[in-house]
Amino acid sequence: MKYVLTLLAVMLLAGCQSNPQRAAETSSTDSKAGVDTTGALGSPVERRSAANVYVELGTAYLQEGVLGEALKNARKAIIVDPELAPAHNLLGIVYQRLGKTVLAGEHLAKAVSIDPYDPYALNALASFECDQAKYDAAISRFKAALDNPLYPTPWVASHNAGQCSERQGNAAKAEDYYRAALKRNPGFAQSLARMAHISADKGQSLSVRAYLQRHAGISPLIADLLLLGVRAENALGDAKQAALYAAELRKRYPTAKEIESL
Repeated sequence: MKYVLTLLAVMLLAGCQSNPQRAAETSSTDSKAGVDTTGALGSPVERRSAANVYVELGTAYLQEGVLGEALKNARKAIIVDPELAPAHNLLGIVYQRLGKTVLAGEHLAKAVSIDPYDPYALNALASFECDQAKYDAAISRFKAALDNPLYPTPWVASHNAGQCSERQGNAAKAEDYYRAALKRNPGFAQSLARMAHISADKGQSLSVRAYLQRHAGISPLIADLLLLGVRAENALGDAKQAALYAAELRKRYPTAKEIESL
């Protein structure tokens, strides 16, 4: 799940910038269920940990792909503050990148146990569980992340739930999650890309065109999306636009497997 891992690094950094209080230090209550689902994000108590600097450094190294330094800083953070959820979250993701599945699961689960309502920790553990083909458990945790009304970027968990639903073989549910992500953030390129693919699978060429145009206005189309564009425009009878997509595909991705399908 390439998009999930990339997005998690960004979300980790955002999570470190919020207050890392324990789950017990919460403030607001869900009006329907009477259960506080805001976790640390809703705490009225400022609690800054000395370990935050290591988490932030480790996250920066993770984003750059320097896994050794990311690992060192995550370990330092836990030494300084063993009960800091973002530290365990970071260490779990680093271990996941290193292929240390057991250790990754332990630390991701520890982060959730510290703050069961932390949307960043829930999103990370859910992504890990989806990679382990524990689809039902993963979807449940993505939903739990989305239940936090203070989650600043809920479209991330929605998109990841969509990817997990696709891996489970539930394209209809995946589409629902992608649409939910785009409702929250209409310019979220990853969900636009997946919706283009789903629309193509359903033979909806006009929708493919629309999603690709929206995506191109935000981020350049990669090889698989350019091929979708060629096919959609040919189906719609626009040979000129199809040729433009094909030319861009050949120019930017001369060795891509998609070239063989032109």
